[in-house]
Amino acid sequence: MIRRVVRQSKFRHVFGQAVKNDQCYDDIRVSRVTWDSAFCAVNPKFVAIIVEASGGGAFLVLPLQKTGRIDKAYPTVCGHTGPVLDIDWCPHNDHVIASGSEDCTVMVWQIPENGLTAPLSEPVVVLEGHSKRVGIVTWHPTARNVLLSAGCDNLIVIWNVGTGEALINLEDMHPDVIFSVCWSRNGSLICTACKDKKVRVIDPRKGKIIAEKDKAHEGARPMRAIFLADGNIFTTGFSRMSERQLALWNPKNMEEPISVHEMDTSNGVLLPFYDPDTNVVYLCGKGDSSIRYFEITDEAPYVHYLNTFSSKEPQRGMGYMPKRGLDVNKCEIARFYKLHERKCEPIIMTVPRKSDLFQDDLYPDTAGPDPALETEEWFEGKNGEPILISLKHGYVPGKNRDLKVVKKNVLDNKAPKKSKYDASLTLKLEELLREVKSLRDLVTLQDRRIAKLEEQVAKVAI
Repeated sequence: MIRRVVRQSKFRHVFGQAVKNDQCYDDIRVSRVTWDSAFCAVNPKFVAIIVEASGGGAFLVLPLQKTGRIDKAYPTVCGHTGPVLDIDWCPHNDHVIASGSEDCTVMVWQIPENGLTAPLSEPVVVLEGHSKRVGIVTWHPTARNVLLSAGCDNLIVIWNVGTGEALINLEDMHPDVIFSVCWSRNGSLICTACKDKKVRVIDPRKGKIIAEKDKAHEGARPMRAIFLADGNIFTTGFSRMSERQLALWNPKNMEEPISVHEMDTSNGVLLPFYDPDTNVVYLCGKGDSSIRYFEITDEAPYVHYLNTFSSKEPQRGMGYMPKRGLDVNKCEIARFYKLHERKCEPIIMTVPRKSDLFQDDLYPDTAGPDPALETEEWFEGKNGEPILISLKHGYVPGKNRDLKVVKKNVLDNKAPKKSKYDASLTLKLEELLREVKSLRDLVTLQDRRIAKLEEQVAKVAI
């Protein structure tokens, strides 16, 4: 018999509560596209939601305080020519968001200080390098302007957004569709979950797979894999009998999982959201009406079930607020933005405490908005841990710098392909450069000849 001992945990009594109706975002037509991304991204200033759009792809960006009914004519970000599949806010600039779309492009947008007053159709930069739809975009956690995208061409591209260039292409590593990609805490490694049922740990700068596990979950349905703060990997997937599973792995030895849990037989893909400060993982199933949460510790069984927040309506997607956007005075440890068919409903998770004082144990220093590295430093091989800030007096946002791209961007829906006309121009330019070089050489020779003649004339004069 296994004795059940009730573990002491300050998160056992986390209390989840949906906000009142007037604090929801109403009358939003959430996207119906069949893709297993969260469809929602949140930061301390804005909530972004992928919506239905005729003749292209669009997403809404709303200031957090703009609750209530959203007018049908409210402006959207609408530069993509195909449905938007994934969006992600830049962790170092609360006004910059990246989007990946079925039109094979990634676009990076700068949102005005107080939100949109007119439709935004011109991105700051268009990143083109995928040949099929782009289903995943995720920013580097500690280096400025480094963005990763993964497409249905089984290719992962890492971009320097500051110049609009693809700096790393990871091809021939995934033989099938990539379900998820996650950076490690300092951004030195990535872990991926693929349709071939393998979880891989990759060093992107060396272009090497440093660990992999075949059949991490044996079921055929999509998996997810995320890095934890200690370097271990947490995965969600399905067993051979289509039961939902979660597992914990040590990338140094992926033969056997540290821990595996069977959950239920629902068929919604589990989206994991992780808080590195408290080591709590929240699991939101697509189509579920609950959020389950688990604490990860060093003691067996390592993944400890805490509780479940349940509601009546199923969720179409979910946004997760970074720690610096929470209300520390209310002991709020997480906030979710749950997408229904026609609205977005914030759900607040709090730890009940009697004291009004700042709770140090709930709010250790957390990752702030300043990058630890510049783009070039990361590509040259440097690593930087997140720069931490204290939340003792709440988070006060600083001034965000505008995203500058150091090259001219063609802000059309598509950058024009090189035509024959362009090719002939290039050839002509090369010819001209050759001609200029030969003329320069000729001038140098003539200079020498004149100098010699002048010497001879001087001698004759003497």
